[in-house]
Amino acid sequence: MKIKKLFPALFTALLLGQVIVPSIVNAQSPWEKLAKRPSTLDLASGTLSFHTGKLTLKLVKSSQTVAALVPDEDKAFDFTPADRLALRNKDGMYQLGDINLRYKAAGDTTWVRCSTAAKRGTVTALSVTENTLAAADLAGTLPAGIPLKIERYWKNIDGRLTMEFTITNKSNTDIEIGDLGMPVIFNNIMDGKTLEEAHATNVFYDPYIGADAGYLQVARLSGHGPVLLVIPSGHTPFEAYNPLLDDPTPRGITFEGFYEWMVHSKAAAAKEWKAAKPWNTTTAQVLKPGQTYTVGLGFVLSPSVKNIEQTLAGNNRPVAVGIPGYVLPQDVNGRLFLNYAKPVENITVEPAGALELSKINAPKAGMYAYAIKGKTWGRARLTVTYTDGLKQTINYKVIKPESEMVKDFGHFLTTKQWYHNPQDPFGRNNSVISYDDKKKQQVTQESRAWIAGLSDEAGAGSWLGAMMKEFLEPDKAEIDKLQLFANHTLWGGLQHSSGKEMYGVKKSMFYYQPDSLPAGIYDPKINYKTWAAWDHKSANDIGRSYNYPHVAAAHWVLYRLARNHVGLVTEKPWQWHLNNAYSTAMAMVNLAPYYVQFGQMEGSVFYFILKDLKAEGWMVPARTLEAAMKKRADHWRTLQYPFGSEMPWDSTGQEEVYVWSKYFGYDDKANVTIDAILAYMPTIPHWGYNGSARRYWDFLYGGKLSRIERQLHHYGSGINAIPVLNEYRNHPDDLYMLRVGYGGTMGAVSNITQEGFGSAAFHSFPSTLDIDAYSGDYGPNFFGYAINTATYVMHNDTLGWLAFGGNLTTEKNWVKIKLTTAAKSRVFVAPLQLWLTLDAGTFNTIAYNTTTGQLQITLNPRDKYTPKAYLHIEDQHNTAADYAVKGKYQKQRGAFVLPLGTGLSNFELIKAVK
Repeated sequence: MKIKKLFPALFTALLLGQVIVPSIVNAQSPWEKLAKRPSTLDLASGTLSFHTGKLTLKLVKSSQTVAALVPDEDKAFDFTPADRLALRNKDGMYQLGDINLRYKAAGDTTWVRCSTAAKRGTVTALSVTENTLAAADLAGTLPAGIPLKIERYWKNIDGRLTMEFTITNKSNTDIEIGDLGMPVIFNNIMDGKTLEEAHATNVFYDPYIGADAGYLQVARLSGHGPVLLVIPSGHTPFEAYNPLLDDPTPRGITFEGFYEWMVHSKAAAAKEWKAAKPWNTTTAQVLKPGQTYTVGLGFVLSPSVKNIEQTLAGNNRPVAVGIPGYVLPQDVNGRLFLNYAKPVENITVEPAGALELSKINAPKAGMYAYAIKGKTWGRARLTVTYTDGLKQTINYKVIKPESEMVKDFGHFLTTKQWYHNPQDPFGRNNSVISYDDKKKQQVTQESRAWIAGLSDEAGAGSWLGAMMKEFLEPDKAEIDKLQLFANHTLWGGLQHSSGKEMYGVKKSMFYYQPDSLPAGIYDPKINYKTWAAWDHKSANDIGRSYNYPHVAAAHWVLYRLARNHVGLVTEKPWQWHLNNAYSTAMAMVNLAPYYVQFGQMEGSVFYFILKDLKAEGWMVPARTLEAAMKKRADHWRTLQYPFGSEMPWDSTGQEEVYVWSKYFGYDDKANVTIDAILAYMPTIPHWGYNGSARRYWDFLYGGKLSRIERQLHHYGSGINAIPVLNEYRNHPDDLYMLRVGYGGTMGAVSNITQEGFGSAAFHSFPSTLDIDAYSGDYGPNFFGYAINTATYVMHNDTLGWLAFGGNLTTEKNWVKIKLTTAAKSRVFVAPLQLWLTLDAGTFNTIAYNTTTGQLQITLNPRDKYTPKAYLHIEDQHNTAADYAVKGKYQKQRGAFVLPLGTGLSNFELIKAVK
């Protein structure tokens, strides 16, 4: 985000499409310092090579750790960081094949930690027989005196590459293993690579921390197959997923860090993680004298991301599919489908009563199906036990009904976060300002100027969220406050209202320049001696294009409210707000041209503005805006992977790149974009990871707890769900796409608290496992939810009729859906490929006749500000559909104008006569 201030030379590299090359920035980069450390992994001894299944395995001969793991399908590709092996050959640097333990003897109170990576030594090769490829006694790379004998075996088990550890207690007393972790080291180091190189050579990996049913999926950045799946061998539960923070490989914007698959984590839970609530019940293993214990991992390939579940089932792994996902509003009737070779023995819920399950008829033999309801707000865990003893955990997040949750969010923003201070020296009076939920107070000063300055994602986030809340659920009292903000604080304050920089957006209203203000303004306890404490000149810079979509969205929402309702927006006419939205978009192009080469987060708002300009008949500004956007899209079309940003790799520009590529007919780039999104946005039976688009550095810029860390449901979830669900509407049979997009949409609101506070993101480290205390950059996440939340009804050949965002019932030939989303203004009927949207008014129910194709819609009653509904009927290509409202109804701006009554209003949609 603010990387220009840190590394000015980077931007020459970024213009070339390059990722960070640290040597450009600093001759003594962490990588160069690392290179000077002594090499202890004996690479000179050579490698061992084996072929099994569809993988070629190479092992370092001296350590029998992995040197390469190459799929037959692409022999130029390596799942492991083999390109860094000659540099990462030092003590403390984990390799695939290492093991970490923490143990203690009976009667001892202190855990002893040991690792095969801590101090490298040569392992002793063991003779191999039958299906064993290579084996070693690891004593040579373990501390002297350890009471455990550890052997590692690389095997070919029925064509599957397998790594197994056998651990034997060689002492005369019981030994308790409190932690057991296997580092899973794959090539997510992007340092020094162009975007093209990174997409060709790097991977992201995501865990299903699901106990015995757990797995790790390792996907290439391009989204193309094959995908590597790491699955248990024997009884090897995936209990916890732990970051290897002691590995000296430099972590940062181009490297998230490595992790370990933890089989046991009791010791860590009692010490480093004692303040957190773990995903799974933590365990330990006690070994009697002479007893041997075996754990292991298997490595299999899936042909594509979308085939992961089929591959798991084909390898006799349990597969769970939750509908509509694992973020479950309390008024939604969810479904859970379980597919495994063995029957379900029992299911338990923790906390007790948090979820309510009842068995229902399974859609096919061998599958188990359950109706599921969220009862108690917060995290909940299902533990499914099968008759063979295998345990599968599924983590849910139960939230309030969406309408209630959104109402709470709006109230919190316009009360607890409403900043009223006419004497504020920075001009922020009457605004929605950042908030610290731990201190229960507004953040009016911060060393990162933008957080308190109402701009940038982490400063604009709160007021942007407040604006988007009104887009979903207008509230007159809240809108009155937000008009004060938009028309007086934003306009003429954050955004220039006159002069040569008119419509330009500042980087921050807050700044640090004590010599220009009276004494006592700045908190002496805050460290302002950092690059992020911008002075007045830096804060007034209008050259960061990423600040413009937030402002454009505020103007656009007020236009929509003024245009489609009566009396909600009273201070300025709708024309003024629409013109400001359009002019902000053009100011971004003209006043902040450098970053316009990249996709903007929330950039889809410019597409919505363009649509409204056309609907209003404002053709001159529409053509001007369209031409400016096409110039950008034409540039992206020349790039193999047009996903650059002010960061070397990013997950936030894909949204706008997709939108404009699709709009201008550049389907090749739209497809490349979707493939890349699916690589870092998985569907996994765990609310924290399902639909969670990868992001791992924004806690540095917008979080209270500032560190490099995989963020769960950062705003990448909300905005990446926009293209995914748009693409689903073009492929209405693609249930995988719908599950990913809907998971991201609901993930965007999973971090709203019971009180209504919206957090920047959820901390994934097992030491924390909680939301961040800062509101930070949550606003773009809620933008994604507000723009994208909709009800989807589809029929799947295996699972039958499904609803996302509504409760579905069937009777004879009718499928009926009662909407449960906050908006209740958008419905996609997949069998008809029909997209129904309301500019005003809300749906109550939709009924679809599967025989005749007839549609019946029921709209909720009018209110003081909404006497009419405006209904758009479009097909999947956002063009006029074959359906129309039965009867004589006027159309305005492409929408049917439907009068609302004091009670429910019913309308029928029929095939239009051409």
